[in-house]
Amino acid sequence: MDATADTNRRNMSGRTRLKIVNFEIEENHSRHETEGLSSKRLVVRRGRAFKVTLMFDGRLWEPSDRRLMLQVSLGDMSAKMLVNFSEKWFDTDGWSARVYPGDLRRRSVTVQVFAPVRSSVGLYRMLVHIDGEQERHSFLAGTFVLLCNPWLEEDPVYMPPGVLLDEYVRRDYGVVYMGTDVNVVQRPWSFGQYEPGVLEACLQLLQVSPQHLSNKHKDYVLRADPVYLSRVMCAMVNSSDDMGVLEGKWQGNYMDGVGPTEWSGSADILHRWFASKGQPVRYGQCWVFASVLCTVMRVLGIPSRVVTVFNAAHDSDGNLIADEFYSSTGEKLSLSKDSIWNFHVWVECWMRRPDLGLGFDGWQVVDPTPQEKSAGMYRCGPCPVAAIRGRCLSTPYDAAFLYASVDADIVRMIVRSGRLVSKTTDTRWVGRSIFTKSVGSDAAEDLTESYKKPEGHQLMGHQLLGHQLLGKFTFQSARLSDPSHLPANAGAVYCTQSGTMPSPAEADGSSLDVSLAVDGEPTAGESIDLTVTLTNKSERHRVLLEHLNAQLKEFNRSPQKSFWKSHKEVSVPPFQVVTLQHSIPPSEYESFLSDDDIVKVSVVIKDVKTKERVLATQDFNISTPKINIQVESGDIIKMKKEHTAVVSFTNKFNKGLSSAVLALEGYGLLQRRQEVRLSVLQPGEKMEKRVSIMASTKGTKLLAATLSHGNSSKVLSRSFHKVSVTS
Repeated sequence: MDATADTNRRNMSGRTRLKIVNFEIEENHSRHETEGLSSKRLVVRRGRAFKVTLMFDGRLWEPSDRRLMLQVSLGDMSAKMLVNFSEKWFDTDGWSARVYPGDLRRRSVTVQVFAPVRSSVGLYRMLVHIDGEQERHSFLAGTFVLLCNPWLEEDPVYMPPGVLLDEYVRRDYGVVYMGTDVNVVQRPWSFGQYEPGVLEACLQLLQVSPQHLSNKHKDYVLRADPVYLSRVMCAMVNSSDDMGVLEGKWQGNYMDGVGPTEWSGSADILHRWFASKGQPVRYGQCWVFASVLCTVMRVLGIPSRVVTVFNAAHDSDGNLIADEFYSSTGEKLSLSKDSIWNFHVWVECWMRRPDLGLGFDGWQVVDPTPQEKSAGMYRCGPCPVAAIRGRCLSTPYDAAFLYASVDADIVRMIVRSGRLVSKTTDTRWVGRSIFTKSVGSDAAEDLTESYKKPEGHQLMGHQLLGHQLLGKFTFQSARLSDPSHLPANAGAVYCTQSGTMPSPAEADGSSLDVSLAVDGEPTAGESIDLTVTLTNKSERHRVLLEHLNAQLKEFNRSPQKSFWKSHKEVSVPPFQVVTLQHSIPPSEYESFLSDDDIVKVSVVIKDVKTKERVLATQDFNISTPKINIQVESGDIIKMKKEHTAVVSFTNKFNKGLSSAVLALEGYGLLQRRQEVRLSVLQPGEKMEKRVSIMASTKGTKLLAATLSHGNSSKVLSRSFHKVSVTS
């Protein structure tokens, strides 16, 4: 690039002018593991030297009669470096620059610039100063981006090199796990950190954060700390109290935006936010918030992964207990402020936690979904996973809330005519499974034991702990690098003692066991088969009334009214087991079920004589017929070359689908949505569309297909296909 003088001085004879600055982008990006993040701007990592070549016009360069200085600045923070012409190594405590003998030429020098490992992340300006006896000139060399360095052991985000860094920093593709714990659904996601403009969007997020707008200097200083960076970016991914990326919406229609289930990658979202100059993109839900945050953190150089908690609790009153209410016939009622989401998605970021002492380094939970405020803003974490597992509930940040998400007790109450008629406690339901994508594979890695100790080592008396030890917990206040800003308990984290929690049967003292199971994998168009098992542990013959019903629900909301019910009387001899089989025909659900809906089935068994009632419940999602997507030339395609993709769907239902619409989208592969329509798709009939795809950038792209029918906008089936683009 051409250099420009910062003064308008006359060009005197013999003056040395900086003519061209070569940031050696290709070589530096290779050395700094930043290839693909930008093709036009230098992107480097702290704690490692980068190369800049300066080409001069005018007098030949003689270091003996002129001094060369570099100055780098981030906002009002600035560092000046006298360029040393020697083989002496760098001063790693501060910014430094030197020219080795072989890099000094008649009209150019190649300078090695070193950024200290605790430098702040951001977009820097570089100035070149030439100081001699007869001349003193300054030139703007250009700008460069400085990121965290997980390849460097001294960096607090260091991760041992190899496949882990490939997965958690370099990889631009991931998998989000959704559905229910009994029928897990894989949803691919394109993180898209190498898409043009994504880096710039991430840097802009830092510049428009409330922390930066209120105190620019303080923000620039604190950007050296990955704890601070993750906390800022966690708040900025949602737009609840700032100029954040995504607006959340959990019910109603999405006609004035994009429905959360329609997104398949972060780049499209970040591009829209950046182009709108900070207006929130509509709409997101937990997996969208988390996936966008994962992209942002990987861009900044902080190893990150997306994690799904199945049966995640939202404990609204801080007592580590979630209350649920049911009718006497088993219908779930919307009477509690607490909620259990079938799944919740957050991010884990890898970093050291010197503020907390030994044992809390490693994976930290950072949750950008706006649920509760932490220090006055909608954000959550970072909180060490080790603190959650160890029940260290005072740990910054938000450990108690996150602990409840994975290990709260559920108290289920049956009410009739406004009176409580039964109450049971379930210690196993919440956080039943916790998954992330495996390294180098789309298979799920089970993280449950990273968060929870095995059954039998549960915390003793959640209720006692919640009410008497913690009171109503509040989110921790923000931690800053200056120790004076630390919470009072930072560095002195206390963990609760563990003990053995009685099993639900022991705690409730019931002599009647009831279990409810879904047989096989429920599939759209087929009957849903259920088994209720009754175990009479008493010496008397029991006459029981069975009330079984099914409700439709969304993953994060209470169910709707029942769409199917069954009632019967059954006798169970002493110490005997009886199984009851039930079948819900497809005609009961297929007219209103969509791809994302979940079914909740509950059974209440009532002892006719004693009036004792026992509840069992189960949630599940229904598998839908697969949409087939193929790329004729294979799944590895060449950039800027046209290829053909074929999308097809065969109706496997025993009835026709009216007004069927098969659609295909693909950010970075298709300019617009492609559709094929049929007035009626008959049983066994196939609908198909061939489309041309072409990618302008390298990386992992996704083709997303949907099948809808009738007058409803609900999607019956959804499928994804991964495409790798090479140069």
